[in-house]
Amino acid sequence: MKNKIVFNHNNTSSEPQKEVSGIYIHIPFCKQACYYCNFHFSTSLQKKEDMIACLIKEVALRKNELNNATIETIYFGGGTPSVLSVSEIETIISAIYHHFTVVETPEITLEANPDDLSEDKIKALAQSPINRLSIGIQSFFERDLKLMNRAHNAQEAKECLAIATRYFKNISLDLIYGIPDCTNEEWRENIQMALDFGVPHISSYALTVEPNTALEKFIEKEVIENVDDDKAEEQFLILVDELEKANFIHYELSNFGKQGFFSKNNSSYWLGKTYLGIGPAAHSFNGTQRSWNVQNNPKYIKAIQQNKLPIQRETLTVVDRYNEYVMTGLRTIWGVSIEKIENDFGNNYAKYLEKQSKKFIQQDLLYIENQILKTTKKGKFLSDGIAADLFMLNLI
Repeated sequence: MKNKIVFNHNNTSSEPQKEVSGIYIHIPFCKQACYYCNFHFSTSLQKKEDMIACLIKEVALRKNELNNATIETIYFGGGTPSVLSVSEIETIISAIYHHFTVVETPEITLEANPDDLSEDKIKALAQSPINRLSIGIQSFFERDLKLMNRAHNAQEAKECLAIATRYFKNISLDLIYGIPDCTNEEWRENIQMALDFGVPHISSYALTVEPNTALEKFIEKEVIENVDDDKAEEQFLILVDELEKANFIHYELSNFGKQGFFSKNNSSYWLGKTYLGIGPAAHSFNGTQRSWNVQNNPKYIKAIQQNKLPIQRETLTVVDRYNEYVMTGLRTIWGVSIEKIENDFGNNYAKYLEKQSKKFIQQDLLYIENQILKTTKKGKFLSDGIAADLFMLNLI
């Protein structure tokens, strides 16, 4: 029997309340490439051991970057983090506990693909510090999975959820809408199948044609039908209606959760909290600066092995911070506070926001309630485009 790693909570209730933060770990490996994906990953696992050693070393090298903030979320994203063994995952978590103060009950999420989630793996994860699974289902229809080149099949999707829901209370699953040939009726079936498993959180995204992806090339060659924005909007509205009926709260454009099951990790991004990104291509935010690691596995490993951080940093201007707040705020149920705009950016920014918002209010896409600017149900799907029209392009 392998030795169990013990995770000591190194904070006490008598300590003063510290700022809370999160740590994101990018695992840049996948078994195969999904046709729509433009995230950073490699399908070769040859450097996996070196990568894990470097992730742990980067945690140590950057232990002072969060100004002693307490860690409340740890998120394994990718790539496909579930290609790691449970012991490899625990070793990375152990390094975080060694170098940072962690809250008593942190949210620790693992993104996982159904084909990685055997019953033995799920049971082992349930006994580890991982307490939240984010499972990349995408669709319960075989045709859709083949079109996207997913590594799992429809039966694996159902089997893994049936098992996972026995061992984990906090599960999110991903669904994709706007897939060519997927009818509205089939989309309703997808949603209902997700609901039948009783998961408390669903993340759902429109199929998007990203540059330099296989999907883009297949559409150009007319191998795959192009995505239809009107159909995607229809299916988005179906999703909103069906999940609201099932008592899910639509708390962010792409995220729906039962009360008490919002993603703490994702919510911290939208609410402007600080976070540290570990691994190649991972991004970080300290309140005034954004930074990102090199998007290349060999270069990342070589730099970390030499005790160097392969990182670029950008200091945000006032205009940058205003634009980011508007963009993230409009995507969420918390909206954009006009009072916060005045306090943080000045009266001229608040006047500009109200002026730019008028046409969208008249079109029933935005509304103001208690000095909070929010999207209407009609405006939610268009929130990113609306936000772009509210951006400040030049210094006042």
